[in-house]
Amino acid sequence: MLTGRRILLIVTGGIAAYKALELIRRLRERGAHVRCVLTRGGAQFVTPLSLAALSEDKVYQDLFSLTDEAEMGHIELSRDADLVVVAPASADVLAKMAGGLADDLASTLLLATDKPVMAAPAMNVRMWEHAATQANLATLRDRGVTFVGPAEGPMACNEYGMGRLSEPADILAAIEDHFTDGLLRGRRALVTSGPTHEPIDPVRYIANRSSGKQGHAIASALALLGAETTLVSGPSQEPDPAGVAVVRVESARDMLAACTAALPVDVAVCAAAVADWRVAAAAEEKIKKDGELPTLALVENPDILASLATAGNARPALVVGFAAEIENVVVHAQAKRARKNCDWIVANDVSPATGTFGGDRNTVHLVTADAVDAWPPMSKIEVARQLADRIAATLGPAA
Repeated sequence: MLTGRRILLIVTGGIAAYKALELIRRLRERGAHVRCVLTRGGAQFVTPLSLAALSEDKVYQDLFSLTDEAEMGHIELSRDADLVVVAPASADVLAKMAGGLADDLASTLLLATDKPVMAAPAMNVRMWEHAATQANLATLRDRGVTFVGPAEGPMACNEYGMGRLSEPADILAAIEDHFTDGLLRGRRALVTSGPTHEPIDPVRYIANRSSGKQGHAIASALALLGAETTLVSGPSQEPDPAGVAVVRVESARDMLAACTAALPVDVAVCAAAVADWRVAAAAEEKIKKDGELPTLALVENPDILASLATAGNARPALVVGFAAEIENVVVHAQAKRARKNCDWIVANDVSPATGTFGGDRNTVHLVTADAVDAWPPMSKIEVARQLADRIAATLGPAA
């Protein structure tokens, strides 16, 4: 959802400035372009080099830099962004914003910008509670500035109270919410994730190598776009995505039952690595190692993707499957899309050298009836957001 978004990040003075580094990393991970402005106070806590390394862009500091003005004037810099974020926002910069001062690069940009502004305050609790600060906040809210935090907790000055900078994850969530704009508002989504465990006996099972990272990320991305999302997850160590209804299952039959119960939905994304087979009759007690190899009779598990794609009147408007392949990735994916009667297939190479299973990155092809789109290598979170954007572009919000 943040792919291609341009964020102008203004880092002001305060010990919490170090958290801006983590915020930049998370924004870049989600595909955003980040350009940083560092105030003189902020430079006491973080270096221009660290900001530049993480943002992969020039860091701007001086209002009267002839070089910077030649490359990108401060007026252009103030408007060449989709969102201006001030994090941390000190009491001083909030006062300048409220008073319309422009005595350094940061305050000049904030006065000259015609783009939305979001601020994450950070200061001593007494400064936060002071009537002047509260009046400045009220003024800025009336002008349309949005705020994230602050949080309550212990501070570097050995005091406790309101004034801590919100965590980078919370600031990131607010930025994502800013761009969401309800692209899938009123839509219902179903996502499957993780492996399934098919019991052999009470302690052994058949499974696939899947962490659930990709499926969980897709559920989160759809929810962030406003969809009412249900995640049916096999055994996984991934945390539950925020704002998503999670149904935990073990076997393929359990997963199919949970998916059927979740219908009707507008879109179903089957990202789970469902075991193709199960033992016909699982042993009730642990099979002992006694010198003789046990005979395991296998039967096919239900095909969840095909079941959803052929569900008659209950069929989702858009059914998306995944194809984990180790060779001839696109050819096998195209055949699978036709065979399963689904609309799209996300084909990914899971050969051992890729590190896809259990890793944080993925390289996929989106296979539709009309085209094959090769996506560049990216994080699984970025894959999820790009897929969610494509789904939103196809379905749109509910009428």
